[in-house]
Amino acid sequence: MTALVGLAAVDHVQLAAPPGSEDALRAFYADALGMTEIPKPPVLAARGGCWFAAGPVQLHLGIEQDFCPAKKAHPGLRVTGIVAYAARLEAHGVRTDWDDDLLGHRRFYAHGPAGNRLEFLEPEPPAG
Repeated sequence: MTALVGLAAVDHVQLAAPPGSEDALRAFYADALGMTEIPKPPVLAARGGCWFAAGPVQLHLGIEQDFCPAKKAHPGLRVTGIVAYAARLEAHGVRTDWDDDLLGHRRFYAHGPAGNRLEFLEPEPPAG
């Protein structure tokens, strides 16, 4: 029997950040977003940055010397209780920008401390 070959899932999303931003990254991704910092392998930890997880979702923040945040590129993060989640971010001083252009979803955008754009979305329950 032949095993299936192909993509199975997204393992993680890598975002960049400027040198020396680790404390701000921890405050945002761990405290505001509620993710857990996970240890980087020692050889990678020497490069700086931080890795975070929430359930099966992993975001890796790597240090880039000439960092410049992307204007459009972003991970889309599925959440539950999106209104309460947005309120949580706002309570941490994070600006949320709601967007109702995606049919069947509630969503907003926010930016991390390094300027990385993040999309948060939740499917709307079926009408009925």
